[in-house]
Amino acid sequence: MAFANDVRFPVDRREILGRLQAILPRHLVLAEEEELRPYECDGLTAYRALPLIVVLPETETQVGAILKACHELKVPLVPRGAATGLSGGAMPHEDGVVLSLARFKKILKIDPLSRTAVVQPGVRNLAVSEAAAPYGLYYAPDPSSQIACTIGGNVAENSGGVHCLKYGLTVHNVLKVRGFTINGEAVEFGAEALDAAGLDLLAIINGSEGLLAVITEVTVKLTPKPELAQVVLAYFDDVQKAGNAVADVIAAGIIPGGLEMMDKPATHAVEPYVKAGYDLDAEAVLLCESDGTPVEVAEEIERMKAVLEKSGATSLVVSQNEAERLRFWAGRKAAFPAVGRITPDYLCMDGTIPRKRLAEMLEAIADLSVKYGLRCANVFHAGDGNLHPLIMYDANQPGELERATAFGSEILELSVKLGGTITGEHGVGVEKVDLMAAQFTPAEISAFHRLKAAFDEKGLLNPGKGIPTLARCREYTQTRGAAAVTPPPRF
Repeated sequence: MAFANDVRFPVDRREILGRLQAILPRHLVLAEEEELRPYECDGLTAYRALPLIVVLPETETQVGAILKACHELKVPLVPRGAATGLSGGAMPHEDGVVLSLARFKKILKIDPLSRTAVVQPGVRNLAVSEAAAPYGLYYAPDPSSQIACTIGGNVAENSGGVHCLKYGLTVHNVLKVRGFTINGEAVEFGAEALDAAGLDLLAIINGSEGLLAVITEVTVKLTPKPELAQVVLAYFDDVQKAGNAVADVIAAGIIPGGLEMMDKPATHAVEPYVKAGYDLDAEAVLLCESDGTPVEVAEEIERMKAVLEKSGATSLVVSQNEAERLRFWAGRKAAFPAVGRITPDYLCMDGTIPRKRLAEMLEAIADLSVKYGLRCANVFHAGDGNLHPLIMYDANQPGELERATAFGSEILELSVKLGGTITGEHGVGVEKVDLMAAQFTPAEISAFHRLKAAFDEKGLLNPGKGIPTLARCREYTQTRGAAAVTPPPRF
């Protein structure tokens, strides 16, 4: 399924190809169709577009020169990392260039005294923790795709992970970002100090989805590895009870290292794949982790157990060693590929709601599953209310993608109505660009456009993503009804 961009760019392909071949060796400029096909989409495979050209620079000087050439010739450019994103943020523009940062994969510095690491954007998330391990440190944000996703992409999407409840999202773990604007100008955001004067532009870059700058270097915080970590598996005979238990844990003043939830369809998909040891008779399972010193963990585990039992847990299992803890988490982290084994296609939603509304949302998703005639497995970063309903469909069956998309849109619209947002960590990309009108007013979206123009006046960086045109906002409102646009301006 192709995505129709609002803006087309009249580009002379031969001219831009010549400019790029003058900047890079020939083998780093891909222009034949068979070379371009692997770049036509990211993890959201429902939307595809073939770029004009793909470039694979190896130095910051080359990146700056590529951006300058595209700016001068008014050629759109899409930065790309490992392409594990699930919202179409790295999907190419058919009139433009894809700039792959796959060759920027060096860990430049690990500083155990300041507890920081300086890395290039193509470094895998997990590789940072592996490099920091000899110093007793690790990088806390841990998306489920951490074995493959890259730090540059994590910054672009402000990625979270199963431990973000206690240790924060990417934005809370990044000190400085270096990169280039669309005109080839080098720029830095943030500092190695804990704070910097002026407006917090570092926070703007986190989650900017490649709309403002191309990232070439990131300085991240490292966290000391806890002495001990244990996880409690809490089983429930009702998903609403499990949802309410999440709010009960937080209300008790407990901030777990991780607090995740899976419903029965999710555990039934995961268990044959990972053999994590989950109880397949339970309607839902919560994974509640405690970390710290042995004394702290022992005390917090007992408090967790008391709250979970009072909330209706039918049984509790506590990990007895590190291998068992990792096995329990392996099931949760493998949920996406596990569901991929039992369905031809699926859409992974990414709404976020207040924790106290989890049970209400779960009931609504069950009703929508019946309404659209599609299966749905639910996986949640329950501690911070980040939903990942996996809507299963078959793109080869006429109408199923459209039903799945409508199903997902209703979930995200409900997320906004319940006081949440349309995305927690996967970004807007092309998947949710129209749904921005469900959360933001035209005045707010106009402000987003003005911010974008301050960095990229010609609109060349990752066009058609993240921020809808006002015309598309009006079309969405007319199609979905004025009730879809409820919030007042927040600035």
